[in-house]
Amino acid sequence: MASVASRIEDVKTYYGMVLKTAQDLKTNACRCAETIPAAHRAILENIDREILDKFYGCGSPIPPALDGCAVLDLGCGSGRDAYLASCLVGPRGSVVGVDMTDEPLAVAQRHRQSQAKRFGFLRSNVDFRKGYIEDLAEVGVADNSADVVISNCVINLSPDKERVFAEIFRVLKPGGELFFSDVFADRRLPPAVRDDPVLLGECLGGALYVEDFRRLLRAVGCPDFRVMTKNQITIDNPAVEARVGVATFWSMTIRAFKIASLEDLCEDYGQVATYRGTIPNHPHRFVLDDHHALTTGKPMLVCGNTAAMLSETRFARHFKIDGDCSVHFGAFDCSSPKAPADAGECGRGCC
Repeated sequence: MASVASRIEDVKTYYGMVLKTAQDLKTNACRCAETIPAAHRAILENIDREILDKFYGCGSPIPPALDGCAVLDLGCGSGRDAYLASCLVGPRGSVVGVDMTDEPLAVAQRHRQSQAKRFGFLRSNVDFRKGYIEDLAEVGVADNSADVVISNCVINLSPDKERVFAEIFRVLKPGGELFFSDVFADRRLPPAVRDDPVLLGECLGGALYVEDFRRLLRAVGCPDFRVMTKNQITIDNPAVEARVGVATFWSMTIRAFKIASLEDLCEDYGQVATYRGTIPNHPHRFVLDDHHALTTGKPMLVCGNTAAMLSETRFARHFKIDGDCSVHFGAFDCSSPKAPADAGECGRGCC
């Protein structure tokens, strides 16, 4: 089995020397499979071409309601997502991008002032730092300092994912959010796949078995995460497919929150959530995950975890939550919609 040091050097070589632009990728794993929101596309049109050409990612991990937030981008590369977040957090917010590879980081660094000018800011609100996502303290990221942590197809490259997630939940503020896109597998991959430098660089060799990911999050104190999108990856390279074998890979965007009250199952406390329609660019509904779409003004029965995600985070002012956790009604019933008393027709979410 390859050592941690050799795996890190393989990734540095692949992203620093082998890949010059996204056209050099040998598979579809590191290509975005999601529809980018119109508001984000408009911002991307204002980001320098060099940054975009050297971008590698499998999703669009930029959540809403970022104005004034402190955002941390893990594996920022040439800075595409960091600059997108920079525009969204505005001059009151800040973005820190961390990457271990010199070449893409140099691209990100040299556009700081020009991008600030394009966004109409008096000074840059982005800081790029060279370092490892397994040790964010080394690059000066303090405990409880980030409102949101984002990452785009990078955590799979880490040889120590447990430490990455421990670091993420160390630096997140209480109520903070992890929102990331990455490649997942339907099984644990054999050493021949995990140690192949090309498969590793193409974001396949390091793909997490989704159940091991669930266990990792639980080990760092996060018993509930939500899937936003899930798209099966087509490799479209016969030579690479032959080396991978029968494993199936998925590009997934996931959100998780640092909330102490979360439970590992959906529990029913009779709580009702109503979206106020006040999140920018989301006037009609808010999508919490792939099975919770809250319509503006329409009450929805929710489990205790969903209520916490809406009321103990930066989303709190955008929702009205009726009820608390003082009375427990058993496991949350996901089987059918049901209207809360005196609240009119209601949709029902489940976890």
